[in-house]
Amino acid sequence: MSTIKPPEVRPADKPAGRVALPTIWLAALLGMLATAVLLGVVSATAGLGIAGWIAGLVTGSAATALLVTARRRSDRPAILPADWVTMTRMLLIAAVTGLVADSFSRPVSITALVTLSAVALALDAVDGQVARRTGTATPLGTRIDGEADAFLILVLSIAVSQDYGGWVLVIGAARYAFLLAGWVIPWLRAPLAPRFWRKVVAAIQGIVLTVAASGVTSRLTGMIAVGVALLLLAESFGHDVIWLGRAGAPVWLRRTVAIAIAALAFILVWFALVAPDRTWQFSLGAFVRIPVELLVLVAVTLVLPPWPRRIVAIIAGLLIGLLTVVKILNIAYYQEVDRAFNPVSDWVGIGQARGVIQDAIGNARTNLVLVGAVIALALLLGAIIAATFHITSLAARHRRGSVRGVAALAAVWGVSAGLALQLIPGSPVASTSATGLAIQEVHATQAALADPRVFEQATRSPDSEAAVPASDLLTGLRGKDVIIVFVESYGQVAVQGTTFSPAIDSVLHQQNGMLTGAGWSTQSAWLTSPTFGGISWLAHSTLESGLWVNSNQRYDELLDSQRFTLSDAFKKAGWHTVADDPSDNTYWKPGKTFYHFDQLFDQVNVGYKGPRFSYSTMPDQYTLAEFQRNELTPGHKPVMAEIDLTSSHIPWAPLPTMVPWSKIGNGSIFDPQPAESESATEVSSNNNTVKQFYGQSIQYTMTALTSWVTELHDPNLVLILLGDHQPHTSVSGAGATHNVPISIITRSPSVLKQMSSWHWQNGLLPAPSAPLEPMDAFRNQLLNTFSSKTPAAAVSGTSGR
Repeated sequence: MSTIKPPEVRPADKPAGRVALPTIWLAALLGMLATAVLLGVVSATAGLGIAGWIAGLVTGSAATALLVTARRRSDRPAILPADWVTMTRMLLIAAVTGLVADSFSRPVSITALVTLSAVALALDAVDGQVARRTGTATPLGTRIDGEADAFLILVLSIAVSQDYGGWVLVIGAARYAFLLAGWVIPWLRAPLAPRFWRKVVAAIQGIVLTVAASGVTSRLTGMIAVGVALLLLAESFGHDVIWLGRAGAPVWLRRTVAIAIAALAFILVWFALVAPDRTWQFSLGAFVRIPVELLVLVAVTLVLPPWPRRIVAIIAGLLIGLLTVVKILNIAYYQEVDRAFNPVSDWVGIGQARGVIQDAIGNARTNLVLVGAVIALALLLGAIIAATFHITSLAARHRRGSVRGVAALAAVWGVSAGLALQLIPGSPVASTSATGLAIQEVHATQAALADPRVFEQATRSPDSEAAVPASDLLTGLRGKDVIIVFVESYGQVAVQGTTFSPAIDSVLHQQNGMLTGAGWSTQSAWLTSPTFGGISWLAHSTLESGLWVNSNQRYDELLDSQRFTLSDAFKKAGWHTVADDPSDNTYWKPGKTFYHFDQLFDQVNVGYKGPRFSYSTMPDQYTLAEFQRNELTPGHKPVMAEIDLTSSHIPWAPLPTMVPWSKIGNGSIFDPQPAESESATEVSSNNNTVKQFYGQSIQYTMTALTSWVTELHDPNLVLILLGDHQPHTSVSGAGATHNVPISIITRSPSVLKQMSSWHWQNGLLPAPSAPLEPMDAFRNQLLNTFSSKTPAAAVSGTSGR
């Protein structure tokens, strides 16, 4: 018989919260005390102002309170081992916050900022390990750890934005924008599935921002790195939003978004395939075309299994994206130098363009432009690849409709090709432009790779001009000061057929009358420049060497040769040779190693104490006056010089104005002038204003140059003035020639008599019917005309054209 026992009486368990409560309060007390101690250490070692103390104490106290309150209200109300690590991170972040807050009013220790940030980032990998190894990992701990990361990234983005610009704040604000969006859109508040890449991206943000704040990299490198980090962050958040949308968004919204994405993908790829590579070809008719490349891509992917189809889609997207980048580069090059981008030799030109932009808008804005361009190109390339992948996937899922659509479009394409249909000239409806561009790039690459052999042959061919004895060389110019002056961007459009040419022509007529009245004679013609819109050294080297130097690749090869230049010829014949270019610096080696000038003047060694005028380091008037003071002194040896005038260089603002020659001094007289003229930024905002200021810059330079001639009173002067190239396309217009004016100013009847066979026209303003020669022909023309013995019987080398 069983016995019923009374229930055993046991003491009641203490509530878990009461057991853990002392530990929680201890954590709160220690957190606040540790914040004050850490800020004290930072203040003693690195310095911390009142703003830093306040921001640090508030941040540390708020972080401690957040952790303690969250743990008290959780299902495990205790301070767990990993929480102590997280709290340590929060206190370090509080110190970082104090330093950043202080940085707005005083310089702060970058070493302290970087050290604290680096330790906080390193501990991010520790708290998770501690939680897993102690079996105390909780969703709350993960959430608090993530919020600590987000706040550190916010603070660091504020620090970096002070140097890089406000766009960096997007990185710090992204997490909080996502939280705010969740309050408005309920399905964004749903829990996210674990994703390791999300943690990697967060770590990258902290690391990149810390490195950027340290200043160990160049500003441009740092900005590019931060831009890439921003792209990764955008991808991470975008992935999460798409995942949440698929899981919780309403059906109608998912369907609408799917249709919109498909349409955008189709439009993007279509646009990339048919878009022109020159701005003046853009029109509606240029896009109302059927790209055969898209039809072939869809047709191929319809017959492929899934994995090969995906590989083909990615490769095709990459190729289409690269062709789009080539089109963008072509657009820029046609706009600036009136030719396509050379895939072999033009990369160096991008770096040189950066210098011009920097002179126009400053280093900070230039870096922003470059970072923005890199980010934009990366986004565009990624978008095109994703769009191509999406189109092929949709075609595979809807095979029957895709087959019908491709067949219909292929039929229209075939009929259009057979009838040669074009809505606008040069843009056939049956488009193969992307394939044509790809073939063109292949041929351009092949030609560029073969060109060194062609040009090397030209540089090494026998040069009969170099064989003329010194006693017979340039005898018709003996005793003369021969000065070759390149006027920046002085092209045919400056004097013919544009809205700004009449004002320039008026100045030229006026100055020509002044020269004639002072006893000077002028004759003019045209030369065809090897460059357009920029890269002036190609024109300089072409005129000097008698070779067609139309690329940086050829220029570099020329400098490595022993080509006989005009400066060599004059030096051999006994002239003192000089180069004067205010855009050069002491690092310009070719002046001595290739051109062999006796004397080089640059922006450093001419004593200029006045202001810069954007790209131009000094006004042309000062360049000419200082050259006269240094080289054209009484009793000087005959001088041959090349002077490059830069006041008419893009961006043509601010512009200098003429001052009395006797008051130029060290150039400080020009100090007020930049502020009295419009800035480059103001001028560049309107293309009509750009043209206006270009015209004014030419008027200024030609006035300064001709006025200097009359002030100089040098009866032995033979001045050869010419343009280096036309201004870029936004000023010259589409389809402009590469022709530039060239003029000779002299008082010597013998000089004019010797060059009578040239048939140049009188005056500074050549008519359209004036003689036209390629610029590389001028060297031989000058040497043969003014030398007593010509090398006609000798074998001359090719110019390389």
